[in-house]
Amino acid sequence: MEKRLGHIYLVDDNRDMCFYLGDMLQMLGYTVDTFDNAGAFLDKSMDISPAVVLLDMRMPHISGLELQVRLAMLERKTPVVFISGESDKAEIIEAFRLGAVDFLLKPFNRDKLCQVVDKALEIDRQRNLVFAKLDALRRSFGALSGREQEIFMLIVQGLTNKGIAEITGIQAGTAKKHRATIYQKFAITTSAELISQCQGVDLSALKKQTLRPTK
Repeated sequence: MEKRLGHIYLVDDNRDMCFYLGDMLQMLGYTVDTFDNAGAFLDKSMDISPAVVLLDMRMPHISGLELQVRLAMLERKTPVVFISGESDKAEIIEAFRLGAVDFLLKPFNRDKLCQVVDKALEIDRQRNLVFAKLDALRRSFGALSGREQEIFMLIVQGLTNKGIAEITGIQAGTAKKHRATIYQKFAITTSAELISQCQGVDLSALKKQTLRPTK
């Protein structure tokens, strides 16, 4: 049997459903934590990745939609897939508006469930890759002076030393020296490598850092 990778948080107040789904998913190779209410999930679950929250819509005390909102407030970004025996159109629309990956109506077949779960797990893997890339960029970017940070942003736009000089008012030779320092701090040798490191990353997140005095 194919080994599946990823963790599933199964949250459903129907204990029979929890037992059945949890057992089946573990047999398929996933790791699974089951919770029979949203409160238990919030209290006891650990934020790991890659993972997916397989979430019942209608539960007592804290509904699936309410849990989805709380997860967003807690900045827990684990993808959510809803499962429901009865949900109205408004609930489904709201779930997707809040970012649900998919919505499965009970009963659903195993292949469809695995397809959706694997999709959500891949989304979480990619999210973490982007986070790791951004974290590494933040560390290297934070080591730059204010002027170097300014020039970094121009380099990733593809500007030459002459173009950087025209925009910043410094000499092309000075821009070249700054470029060399930036390459050294990022452990690269070409602008193509720097641009590659930045692909898929929102560079505005780097700009939010406090800039060092311009040199």
